[in-house]
Amino acid sequence: MPSYLESAIDIAREAGALLAHSFERRPAFEYKGDFDLVTEADRASEQLVIERLRSYFPSHDILGEESGLHDSSSDYRWYVDPLDGTTNFAHGFPQYAVTMGLEHQGELVCGVIFDVERREMFAAERGGGAFLNGRRIRVSQVARLEESLMATGFPSRKRHASINVHFFHQISMVTHGVRRPGSAALDLAYVACGRLDGFWEFSLNPWDIAAGVLLVREAGGTVTGMRGEALNLRDPATLLADNTQIHAGLLELIGDVWAGRYRYPLPGVTG
Repeated sequence: MPSYLESAIDIAREAGALLAHSFERRPAFEYKGDFDLVTEADRASEQLVIERLRSYFPSHDILGEESGLHDSSSDYRWYVDPLDGTTNFAHGFPQYAVTMGLEHQGELVCGVIFDVERREMFAAERGGGAFLNGRRIRVSQVARLEESLMATGFPSRKRHASINVHFFHQISMVTHGVRRPGSAALDLAYVACGRLDGFWEFSLNPWDIAAGVLLVREAGGTVTGMRGEALNLRDPATLLADNTQIHAGLLELIGDVWAGRYRYPLPGVTG
């Protein structure tokens, strides 16, 4: 029997090949709810992943974005996002990934994030480090918040109610800038390998972040909630991931925003 991580890598590559073929054809999309996009590629990729996981580990629970929880009352649970970055994918923007994370009795065991277009496989195993295409990776060594590059995301629905614009503005003004690529899994992978120094977001789902959280931690980074609290993977209201060195500074800045103390006032709009 292959290891959990080896199996996840093989399955992610197979699902990625399916997605790459569909991406070339610019698949049609539909809506689930009022705003969230979904494509046939999402469903086909998840079906493939779940079938493969069941064949390797028939007793494990699986929580997939599209199909929900397949509950076997197991101590093991896989979190599966078969296509993270669906909106990008549907519009032909090449920033999307397959991501899978395995939890055992509340502890993350292994995770993979496969950047399909760049053919980059990010992988981590608890206590074993984090890797990109087999090469060990570490978070950046940027020590000053003012010299960091950050990323975030915004919800696909109820954007008018999202308070993240306040955090986006303040962090943008303090750092070298904030990127918004559209795939939380890849944002976390990029923190793990030092391409980004930090990432924050509100109201993510467990399948979005399970693998990425383990990657960042195994690469020497820190992951908490945005108030510094321990992250609740199964209900992550907020997430803050970074290279550890800027964590205290980020929490201080974010704390100022929570308290309504803006270091930089929002600009006015003139006609």
